[in-house]
Amino acid sequence: MELTSPTKYEKLVARSDKGYKAFLYDCDGTLADNMKAHALTYIKVAADQGVAIDGAIIDELAGWPVPAVVREINKRYGSNMDPEEFAEIRQKLYHDEYIAKITPVEHVVDHLKAHYGKVKIAVVSGGSREAVEKTLNVLGIADLVETLVCAGETPHGKPAPDPFLAAAIKLGVEPKDCLVFEDGDPGVQSAMAAGMDWVRIDQLD
Repeated sequence: MELTSPTKYEKLVARSDKGYKAFLYDCDGTLADNMKAHALTYIKVAADQGVAIDGAIIDELAGWPVPAVVREINKRYGSNMDPEEFAEIRQKLYHDEYIAKITPVEHVVDHLKAHYGKVKIAVVSGGSREAVEKTLNVLGIADLVETLVCAGETPHGKPAPDPFLAAAIKLGVEPKDCLVFEDGDPGVQSAMAAGMDWVRIDQLD
């Protein structure tokens, strides 16, 4: 009889079944399959300001607050786009044209649902609170999340430890008892700096 390989969901369960008291999920690219949509909005807003960017930079900086991404784009492309203004325009474009069309990263959303009521659950995102709340509503999991930490709500964003540490404090859980679910390097660096275990949901194979 052939043995079937564990599914991504089963691998997530196996990685997380170690007595953790809280699960901290990133949002974009981790719970929501929306990184391509985010990249397209950056490309469109930058193009409207005369700057042609490669969307790969958005994946590279996944988890960074939008103004920080724009500052990095300015540095690399020699542009001078206003980070705060860019963030406002990009958020409106994403909210108006893309957010309602996002789909779940099934194995991660299923994992969150399966552990609701068993561990404490937070979402820690580099996105704005408005966008994250709308995304969680579209995914149908807003009521399952106990606390949110979003862009601008801590002194420093990812890859600094501040966002995950803030979530642990809100949940009343020690960092060592938290498991972070991420899809990008900045988020993993943030989790490590916070003294938390982590899983890259895009590297389960």
